[in-house]
Amino acid sequence: MTTASDSLRLKTEAKDEIIDITDGVQKAVSGSEIRQGLACVFVAGSTAAITTVEYEPGLVSDLHDAMDRLYPKGEDYEHHRRWGDGNGHSHVRASMIGPSLTVPVVDGHLLLGTWQQIVFMELDNKPRTREVHVQVVGDR
Repeated sequence: MTTASDSLRLKTEAKDEIIDITDGVQKAVSGSEIRQGLACVFVAGSTAAITTVEYEPGLVSDLHDAMDRLYPKGEDYEHHRRWGDGNGHSHVRASMIGPSLTVPVVDGHLLLGTWQQIVFMELDNKPRTREVHVQVVGDR
């Protein structure tokens, strides 16, 4: 069994960005030369998340709307009172979505559905530089 690691560097403008990182993750998988295995995609940070969606403008808009309904920005979060940084909703959103995703690798390709892309979600309320780590484990 072989393990290979790579990372994607993202500069985000601000809150609520959803970025399709599927091609970058596939490049990391291809570079690993692993043919059969698993790819773990992980963002280090408590105000960002990784998930899958059908990455198209309508669904991206729907996802933004759902996040606002479920985890409103205007709520009085305890985190706001404690730290004064106004991003309590960011932490809650990131916790509910999660920081990582594991995708099977078959014949050197991510096993994703036809309309399924891997996305990075910036949930913080200010621009950030993010590192998305891709670790691939399997056989060559």
